[in-house]
Parts: sequence; structure tokens; C-alpha cells
Amino acid sequence: MVSVDGRLPKEFGLSRGELKAAAEFFAGLSSARVRTPFRGVAVVLQNDAESDAVHQAVMGVAGATDVITQRYDAMPPEPDGVYGEIYVNCERAVSAAPRRRGWSAAKELLLYVAHGMDHLSGADDMTPSDYARMRRRELRWIEALARTGRIAI
Repeated sequence: MVSVDGRLPKEFGLSRGELKAAAEFFAGLSSARVRTPFRGVAVVLQNDAESDAVHQAVMGVAGATDVITQRYDAMPPEPDGVYGEIYVNCERAVSAAPRRRGWSAAKELLLYVAHGMDHLSGADDMTPSDYARMRRRELRWIEALARTGRIAI
């Protein structure tokens, strides 16, 4: 259901398996929120240069960003559900984390993955209230993940 592609820098202190487990956890919560199964999601780890290229290709906007989400319709004979890609900027996560009090680079990376999963389920952050609603939900997801004990955050 979830795959992780790209290089995971060591400074996150996460294994690829832990990141995949976290992404699957967030996919499950996002799927339950909209009652639609997540069938195939790729989490693609990037740096600023790669993020800039994808940002231009997908959204027509120059410059690196933290996360880009691309959702796809099922292709026959695939069953209905959510398919997509989440492009996560590892370089941005490492540089942004120190600006948040008590926040690790790993937690910032997980926030980006949760945010992408939230977008895949149709959540939008175009207005300040929508952004705030998404952020509260994503932080609850991260707290729920931490309570599982699967990943030390």
C-alpha cells in the first residue's frame, strides 16, 4: 500500500522501515477519515533541487517546498481508492526543525508525511481556518503514532 523511495538522510534517526510504518499509520487514519481505502501511495524523499523540479512540473511554481502531493484516479483494472505520491523535502525538514521549540528533524519529516496523507484524502489548506484544521489533525496523528511506541519521536 505504501512505498518509500529516495534517500533517507541519517540525521533523521529513522530507519526506512520506521518511516514506512509511520506513513502506513497516517494513511490508515486519513483513509478512515474519508472512508476510502488507500490503495497505493509512494512517499518520495527529496532534496531542495529535486523538490524545485517537481514543484515546477506538478504545480507550475518555481522553488523548493516542504511537501507536494499528487493524487491519481484508479486505472482499470485497479480497484477504486486513493492512489498518489507524496514528495517530501528532507532538506527542508532538517532546516525547519530547529525553528520549532522541542522539535526534531524526524518529527518535522513525519509532519510532512502526515500532511501529504491528509491532502490525499481531500483535505485542503487554502484558507487559514482550513490550514489550522489540517495542522491540528496532523499533530493529533503524530501524537497517536508516538503513543503506539513504534517510533521514538
